[in-house]
This record gives sequence, structure tokens and C-alpha cells, in this order.
Amino acid sequence: MASGEPKAKKIKLEEKKLSPNTLFGMGNPLLDISAVVDKDFLDKYGLKPNDQILAEDKHKEMFEEIVKKFKVEYHAGGSTQNSVKVAQWLIQEPHKVATFFGCIGKDKFGEILKKKAEEAHVDAHYYEQDEEPTGTCAACITGDNRSLVANLAAANCYKKDKHLDLEENWKLVEKAKVYYIAEAAMFAREQGFETEDIEEIVRKAQNLPKVNKKRQRIVVFTQGKDGTVMTTGGKVETFPVVKIDQSEIVDTNGAGDAFVGGFLSQLVQDRPLEQCIRAGHYAANVIIRRVGCTFPEKPDFH
Repeated sequence: MASGEPKAKKIKLEEKKLSPNTLFGMGNPLLDISAVVDKDFLDKYGLKPNDQILAEDKHKEMFEEIVKKFKVEYHAGGSTQNSVKVAQWLIQEPHKVATFFGCIGKDKFGEILKKKAEEAHVDAHYYEQDEEPTGTCAACITGDNRSLVANLAAANCYKKDKHLDLEENWKLVEKAKVYYIAEAAMFAREQGFETEDIEEIVRKAQNLPKVNKKRQRIVVFTQGKDGTVMTTGGKVETFPVVKIDQSEIVDTNGAGDAFVGGFLSQLVQDRPLEQCIRAGHYAANVIIRRVGCTFPEKPDFH
């Protein structure tokens, strides 16, 4: 009996109690609007059955029309918001560990977005303005295909001085321990690395100048169905992803956002990096079996 007590105590000590607003994310908030549509609808707006585009002027009426004509589902979306939403889902309790900042419009879609963020238990603080409508992403589903049309609109109107610099908002920034702002698109090309070898890119990214010398840079690159590559210091490791049968894959669009969310959910709890990656793989594996960046009520991650 006595020998069991220290063990129980040790486990208790290892549990890290999370506080609200420990994770901070900032990006383009979009209201995801999903609906099964017909070919006529795609043709009317010149959409391909399986595509991903930014809205042009000819698509502006589409977002209202899809709501009027078809049965729609709404979700809080946008890449960074998806990631913090997935992180909060994996953390479960307490609520509002994840904070999110972004810009929306003072309109119906903005109100829905606020409600959806609340349902996801994310502490969303939006800068609301009336120059542009709330950003939306329509997912037009036909059979197994999804045509995505994103209208950034208000997401592009964020004003640092009118939101981030406000004392009550800056306090939330200061409360956070982990920050996720944006992903690096075409990172290697932008940096002029002149290589396509993933391990070489990871090494070069690791050696980029760094302001905070006290903490080592961690570089993680996902490669879809291929292994995830991570480096800390000079050591490069590859972690295989969770195997999944092709027939079980429903939608891969939210996989990257989900991986980041899973990774962050463990990072804020100071878990080992291997576990951060395992959680990222788990989250991505859950999300690709469903339409959109959605998930069941409770995670099954251990």
C-alpha cells in the first residue's frame, strides 16, 4: 500500500494545470458555410467541382444565395482560428485556454461567427467594423467534391491601434505563453534556400537568425501522408503519420490546421515534443475523416 502512494503523488505533480488565455492566436477569421449544392449552382458562378479560390466580384452574391437556396452548416473557420479551435478541443478543460484575435463585420455572419467561436470554447475577441462584411468561406459540396470560395473581406481590415493596442486586449496577449500567428507559405523559396530536400530545408530554417537566444528554435514540417520532420538543435527526426485507408478520407483541407492545433494543445502543457507531434497526427487523422475542420464532441487521445 505504502509503495503505491509516492507513485500517485508523482503522477499528480506531473499534471500541469492550464489557465485560460495561455495560447494566443491571431489571423483571418472566416465563417465557413458548407452546403450540398447542384451543378447549376457551380455553373452559375463558374466554379469547378474540386477547387479552392478567392472570391471575385462575380461571387459576391453567392454567399447570400447559398444560405437561401440550400441547407447550410456554419463553423468558425480561417486557418489560425481552426488551429486554436482544435487545440481547445483536445485540451477540453478549462475552457478558453485559447484566445483568438481577428476582424469581422457588424453583420449577421459576424454574429454567427461569434456564437460558433463561443460554442468551441475559444475566447475570441474580434475587432468589429462596418466597412467590409465578415469574411466567409463557402464550401460547395457535390458528391465527393468540394469547391471552396473564400471572401476575406473584413479579415483584411484589422486595425492594430484600434484593437491590439487597447489595454484590455494587450493584457490577454501578455497572459499567453504560446503564440501562433501565421504559417510560412512557400517558406524555403521565400528564404532563398535553393533546395527541395526537406531535411536540408529544416536545417537551414533552424539556423536562421533568432532574437531570443535562451530558447532553441523548433522547426516542424508536415508532408501530408509522408512523415513529419522536426529538428531541435542539429538533430533531424522524421515521425510517421497515422495510417489511414484511402476510402476513409473525406476531406483533407483542414488537415494542416488540425496538426498545428494538436501540436499546440500539448506544447502549452509543456509536454515532450514527440507527444506534440503525436497529438498533431491524431488531430489531423480525425479531421480528414469528416467534412470541414470539424470534430466529435470528445477527443480520444492518450
